[in-house]
Amino acid sequence: QVQVVESGGGLVQAGGSLRLSCAASGRTFSSYTMGWFRQDPEKEREFVAAISRSNSDTYYADSVKGRFIISRGDAKNTLYLQMNNLKPEDTADYYCAAKEFTCLTPSCFRSNYPYWGQGTQVTVSS
Repeated sequence: QVQVVESGGGLVQAGGSLRLSCAASGRTFSSYTMGWFRQDPEKEREFVAAISRSNSDTYYADSVKGRFIISRGDAKNTLYLQMNNLKPEDTADYYCAAKEFTCLTPSCFRSNYPYWGQGTQVTVSS
């Protein structure tokens, strides 16, 4: 199985940018579809973005489309989330997730990830 560890969170002003990273170890990173999720303590966990294992197709939540970019560096076993034009409502703990499956549909990208990291905190001040 794969292990994943997030980094790159922090405090940023509204309109600013952050880049999150997710370092993977264990099984072959390129075998996994990868996703980013977030959770505010007072809300349910929310899908943010995902990238497929086979052809690097990407899928985004409407709330972040046009502002966030998900990418992967298979040679470095690392997943990235570039977050631009951040808003206070983006404040949350961000989690990296992995599954060994090729996703072709939005429902696949959004769910059933068995492997999760511990999260990294992002705070956007107004």
